[in-house]
Amino acid sequence: MPAKERFAVMSKRKGDTETLQAMLGIYCQDKHEGAETLCPDCRELLDYAEARLAKCPFGENKPTCARCTVHCYKPAMRARIREVMTFSGPRMLRRHPVLALKHLVHGILGNPRKHRSTSPD
Repeated sequence: MPAKERFAVMSKRKGDTETLQAMLGIYCQDKHEGAETLCPDCRELLDYAEARLAKCPFGENKPTCARCTVHCYKPAMRARIREVMTFSGPRMLRRHPVLALKHLVHGILGNPRKHRSTSPD
């Protein structure tokens, strides 16, 4: 992979990681008695999500998870991250507006069609 492409993938993943960290920070602070750092459960979820993100086969073309055709999370972890995102999403605009807008734009402008499998189901 050329250096420019590797940088784009790392930048995209870095942005996604920052968004995950912010969302989990909001969720944990509001739901788990105002902790300054993530509780063990939220830390476990963040570590899991970061590991999944690092292994995403779409690289820089990664859609938002909600629009992805490959669901790489285990069902229990997927339910947990969905709960975090549902709770934190609306709060992101006030607490982390730049990250929230980037995530929204990526979700709206992303092209899920280019990620679809061509194999018949």
